[in-house]
Amino acid sequence: MRMNSGVPLLGRRAINFVSHIGSTFLLLFKSIYQLKSAPQSLGLIIDQCFMVGNKSVPLILIISIFVGAVSAWQAAYQFKFIGAPLRYLGSAVGKAVVIELAPVLSALVVAGRVGAGIAAELGTMRVTEQIDALESMGISPVRYLVMPRILATTIMLPILIIFANLIALLGALVVSIIFVDMSYETFLNGVRSSFSFADMMGGMLKAAVFGMIIGLVGCHEGFNTAGGARGVGISTTLAVVIASVMILISDYVIAMVLFQM
Repeated sequence: MRMNSGVPLLGRRAINFVSHIGSTFLLLFKSIYQLKSAPQSLGLIIDQCFMVGNKSVPLILIISIFVGAVSAWQAAYQFKFIGAPLRYLGSAVGKAVVIELAPVLSALVVAGRVGAGIAAELGTMRVTEQIDALESMGISPVRYLVMPRILATTIMLPILIIFANLIALLGALVVSIIFVDMSYETFLNGVRSSFSFADMMGGMLKAAVFGMIIGLVGCHEGFNTAGGARGVGISTTLAVVIASVMILISDYVIAMVLFQM
C-alpha cells in the first residue's frame, strides 16, 4: 500500500517538474518574441539596467576585492607547498579570476539581490492583481514587465563582470605585494603573459547566460506566485535557489564546451 500510494505522489512531482521547466522556456520564448518591441520599451529597459547594474556595484566591489585577495593568498600557499616559483602567481590568479571566480561568484550575489527583487516585485503585482489589470487593458505583461528585466540582466551582468575582474585583480595585487612579498612588476607580468582574449570572451559569455537565467527565473517565479504574502516569500526563495543551481549547472556545461583540454 505504501508503494502504491507513493507512485501517484512521485508521478505528480515529475509532472510538476516537467511543467515548471516547460513554462519557464515558454516565458523565455515569449520574451524573445517581444524583443521586436524593444525600441518602444527603451525607457523601461534603461530603468531596469540602472536597477540591476548601478545598485549592484557596491556588492560586486566588496565581493571582488576579497575574491582576488583570497585567491592570491591561497595560490601562494599552494605554490609554497608544492615548491612552485611565485612568479607564476599572477598567471594562476588571473586565469582563475577571469574564467571562473569573478563570473560565478558575482552572478550568485546578483541572483540573491536582483533575482529575489524581481520575484518579489512581480509576485506582489500578481497577488494584488496588477498583472491581471495590465492584461485587461490590452497591455502584454511579457512586453511590459518580463522582457525589459531579462534583457537588462543579460546586458548588465557582463559589464559588472568586467568591473569585478579589475577589482579582483587589484585585490590580488595588493595581497601579493604586502603579504607575499612580491613586486607588482612580477605579478602584473604574470597576469599579462597568461591573458587570453578567448578566456575573457568565455567569461563574458558565461556572464550573459547567468544574467539571462537570473532575469528569467525571477520573472517566472514572480509570475506564478499565489497565496498572498506567504506566496511572495516562497517565490522569492525559489527564485534565488533555482537561479543559483542553474548558474552552477550552466557554468559546468559552458566550461566543458569552451575550455576543452
